[in-house]
Amino acid sequence: MVESFFSDADALFLARFQFAFTVAFHIIFPAFTIGIASYLAVLEGLYLKTRKPVYQKLFRFWVKIFAVAFGMGVVSGIVMSYQFGTNWSVFSDKAGPVIGPLMGYEVLTAFFLEAGFLGVMLFGMNRVGEKLHYFATLMVAIGTAISAFWILSVNSWMQTPAGFAINDVGQFVVEDWFAVVFNPSFPYRLAHMLLAAYLTTAFVVGAVGAWHLLKDKTNAAARKMFSMAMWMALIVAPLQVFVGDLHGLNTQEYQPAKVAAMEGHFKSETQAPLYLFGWPNEETAEVDYAVKIPGLASIILKHDVNAEVTGLDAFPREDWPPVPIVFWSFRIMVGIGLLMVVIGLWAGIQRARGKLYDSSLLHRSALLMGPSGFVAVIAGWIVTEVGRQPWVVQGLLRTADAASPIAAEGVGASLLAFIVVYFLVFGAGTVYILRKMAGNPETVHIPEYAKAKPAGMAAERLMHEEE
Repeated sequence: MVESFFSDADALFLARFQFAFTVAFHIIFPAFTIGIASYLAVLEGLYLKTRKPVYQKLFRFWVKIFAVAFGMGVVSGIVMSYQFGTNWSVFSDKAGPVIGPLMGYEVLTAFFLEAGFLGVMLFGMNRVGEKLHYFATLMVAIGTAISAFWILSVNSWMQTPAGFAINDVGQFVVEDWFAVVFNPSFPYRLAHMLLAAYLTTAFVVGAVGAWHLLKDKTNAAARKMFSMAMWMALIVAPLQVFVGDLHGLNTQEYQPAKVAAMEGHFKSETQAPLYLFGWPNEETAEVDYAVKIPGLASIILKHDVNAEVTGLDAFPREDWPPVPIVFWSFRIMVGIGLLMVVIGLWAGIQRARGKLYDSSLLHRSALLMGPSGFVAVIAGWIVTEVGRQPWVVQGLLRTADAASPIAAEGVGASLLAFIVVYFLVFGAGTVYILRKMAGNPETVHIPEYAKAKPAGMAAERLMHEEE
């Protein structure tokens, strides 16, 4: 039945869809765990400095959620790596000398660092000294950032390849490792992704805090987490807009076709308009039903209203990315980013008025914005990856030439298996996380010996716990 259903399907499309499906599931977990690991380090550091029980309650509340999300991120990431050998073996053969070592470095540095200290962080709170436990929490947080460093380096090299040569058998080989790792788009992508992770976490934490404040405005733990989340929104959201602009200018320099699709510019022109909304029509090379601001795209992209902005007409038709999906994904990402700025400013005003914990409308808005970071991250990934098409390595290796010679029915069968298993396993994990979030953080139990300042040895604490 599987074979007959997929007999006429395109194997390349199915392979791309399978990778897109698994990446869309995977990317939301690192985006959350990168931010939540840093948040846990901040909470524990504040507790050690101030000895306020609220910080320890929040740490114990969020560390369980982090553990589940971290596990799901690891599992979904492993599945993706297998696809390089199954569905994309040609890409692995040609680009393996470059991307293989980079992904290996991620395992040797970030993954081993996280794995080495994760157990201490999760289970050693009452078994080791407080300083050692805090050190373990810091190492896990740093490990997540290092992991992002290497993975973003790999992806950025595929977007803006540098520091390589092509050998006699058509493989990319390294000539300059520094140029490979720190390729032209890497610093911008890394900063953009890390800030996205922190914002994603901030709005999840803010939504959970808002949920509990709507039920009880006197909940001290909910007030604290909501306050911390809104500080992050106020500071980091505008910073993300600035970094996103720098990233866009870099993309304009190295991937102008992608920017043309993002902006809906089919024609190169001076005083290029900024299309707020519309439907890019690839057949007529026009934006139908356009709502636009004349000249603003030239100002944003070139900082000169009379500057010419490169359109898709500067590239062969076969090198155009799918314009409508890139155009609208970009607007979803930017729209959510601007909403985050608005929420941060709104919360700042309410804080100044002394009504941060009393505004039910703000709390409901923050609750609705809870999943916004995940949506923005997925939309940004679509812009990045679909906007690069038809290339898997920009300008050098086409996606159609990178796929494995596997029949469509084989790819389709594995895709169906992924869909079923992912929704069952990760659906159950997500339900569990939501239930943990719904629990009252103010009722988190803190053992009596954990409330006092450290005076004894870790062994004494363990003995106390066993009693």
